[in-house]
Amino acid sequence: MNSNARYTATAVVLHWLVAMGLIVTFCVGLYMVSLERSPTKLLIVNWHRSAGITVLALALARLLWRFGRRPPPDVPMPAWQAKGAQVLHGLLYLLMLAVPLLGWAMSSAKGRPVVWFDLVTLPNWLPKDKALGHQLEELHGMLSWVLVALVACHVVAALKHHFIDKDGLLGRMRLGRPV
Repeated sequence: MNSNARYTATAVVLHWLVAMGLIVTFCVGLYMVSLERSPTKLLIVNWHRSAGITVLALALARLLWRFGRRPPPDVPMPAWQAKGAQVLHGLLYLLMLAVPLLGWAMSSAKGRPVVWFDLVTLPNWLPKDKALGHQLEELHGMLSWVLVALVACHVVAALKHHFIDKDGLLGRMRLGRPV
């Protein structure tokens, strides 16, 4: 595989930062919902909000970078797989933006400020409405699980291309120098 068939270094770094951010943010979110109300839970919830906003910013940066650059050509695959990959990537981007935005909206509706790592207070963009906040909380949680399922599909597809098809697709997003 030549280096022209790879994503740019910036795209690769943003991809893996978003991936790690999603995993950590989801795991922290899953853990925090099991906690009783306490100062520790408040600290973890605030960290989860900050991490979610960071994932949102990184996903936006990745999307903007992608719009400005042509990706490497697709590896040969059946048309249905290419279309499936296109749909999956679109849904991933949609949910990488929607899930943190819903979390932010939920916090706004519940009257709880989002303070990014104790440095910047983000504006509330919905009026305080506890009922709406609870609905947004349900939607945020449900779509988080959908996002996890889509990420799992993405990983399984990448591993299939690597171990079964052996078509070099996974190498396009590999960290480090081209091989």
